[in-house]
Amino acid sequence: MPRPRRRIVARVTVRWALVLAPIAVLLAGAGFAALEQQVGSYWEGLWWALSLMTTVGFVGETPETTGGQLVSAFLMVSGFALLAIATAAVASLFVREDEVPFELREREFERVTLERLDEVGARLEAIERALAGAPGGEPPPT
Repeated sequence: MPRPRRRIVARVTVRWALVLAPIAVLLAGAGFAALEQQVGSYWEGLWWALSLMTTVGFVGETPETTGGQLVSAFLMVSGFALLAIATAAVASLFVREDEVPFELREREFERVTLERLDEVGARLEAIERALAGAPGGEPPPT
């Protein structure tokens, strides 16, 4: 029975992360522009959001309002999570490539082992038949 394949990071997770990350940056840019006085335009807010999402850090002043700080915290955690997911996705490709030769050797070992067990079983049956037909031999227990 073949082993189920392991997936360290599901492709669906990576797809969703890559779709949601730009949306979060665009919305957070608007949030910074609306909440922070030191952010003069949507484009400055977008720059802040992008710098936080890419885990670079603040480009200028830190947010002064609670709303700006919450948006910043969300972006920092989201950026870190996106980086972790992307790194895990790439690493899982290498792990899978390393496991393929091992799985092939394992399947070959199982095939050879089963063949040898069949041979041993056939030889055992032949021995039992020979013992049952020998003079004074008792039939083997079943």
